Amino acid sequence: MLIRPKRLQRGDTIGIVSPSSGIAALCPRRLERGMEELKRLGFKVMIGKNARKRHEYMAGTVEERIEDLHEMFANPEVTAIIATIGGTCSHQLLEDLDYHLIKHHPKIFMGYSDITALHLAIYKQTGLVTFLGPAILPQFGEYGGLLDYTKTYFEDVLMQGKAVEIKNSDMWVFERLRWDQEDDRKRTSLPNKGMRVLKPGHVRGNIIAGNMGVLLLLAGTPYFPNVDGAILCIEDDEEETPASIDRYLTQMRQMGIFERIQGLVIGRFHPLVGFKEDQSLLEEILLRSTRGYDFPIVYHADFGHTDPMAILPNGINAELKASKEGEITFRFLEAAVDE
Repeated sequence: MLIRPKRLQRGDTIGIVSPSSGIAALCPRRLERGMEELKRLGFKVMIGKNARKRHEYMAGTVEERIEDLHEMFANPEVTAIIATIGGTCSHQLLEDLDYHLIKHHPKIFMGYSDITALHLAIYKQTGLVTFLGPAILPQFGEYGGLLDYTKTYFEDVLMQGKAVEIKNSDMWVFERLRWDQEDDRKRTSLPNKGMRVLKPGHVRGNIIAGNMGVLLLLAGTPYFPNVDGAILCIEDDEEETPASIDRYLTQMRQMGIFERIQGLVIGRFHPLVGFKEDQSLLEEILLRSTRGYDFPIVYHADFGHTDPMAILPNGINAELKASKEGEITFRFLEAAVDE
């Protein structure tokens, strides 16, 4: 049964955790700026006792990261929990998470990238809607605060409980500035050409959203999501290449994922991934990996490792319409939060 967390209201407390990388320890100014942005938006902030720790490539030990998550879910003062950033190791926590605790204390839990492992495991084990969306360091810590498009979806999805349509942002940003060293100005933006249709169609299904590499880490485990009838929304980071994206999509095909889903939405890739401006190589890879299937495919969407970004709730029903003429409607059919 689907469990919707309580909606977020101004004055509520947002808990901050670092379930994966310890980058927050290296960028104290950026972390502080992210927390100040939450306060500016009208929220109280509670940071986990271990959220600023760093142990090699991890934000503390498994036990320390688990402790913060459990304390935030158990704390009645906390309404929402947001990750500082992703990383490579949140799936280390899945065996030790107290899913009974999480199920009986449902809260908004948000982040992206490596946090995908926690999103999908929690959704699979408890039925709780989880949110692929902005994180503290990269988005809330942006110079000048949340970008307008990101802020709109944060308020509409988590605070207003609207069944929103995922529309195209007017612009997008991919300039990289070193945190706590060069991030003292707004990054350069470019006009956004918007989502593109690769295969047309009209479907409904529940959203399953996340980073494709992390999703595939869960293959063969009890934490891999049920994708039957889903609109699968996947993306990946700037360290990938066309070859690695091809590898991931081919694995999905050979796992039988494309036999089970209703539609496919691909998040915008950073230029460093190496796809050409005309996206012809990406289209070739997608067409090859999905040959024989006729579900709608849309790419270049505003979620994942791109700024600004929309919020995608795992589990809720949505509709995807993509026409041969290139017209796209991707909208929620229900609210992701309860009153």
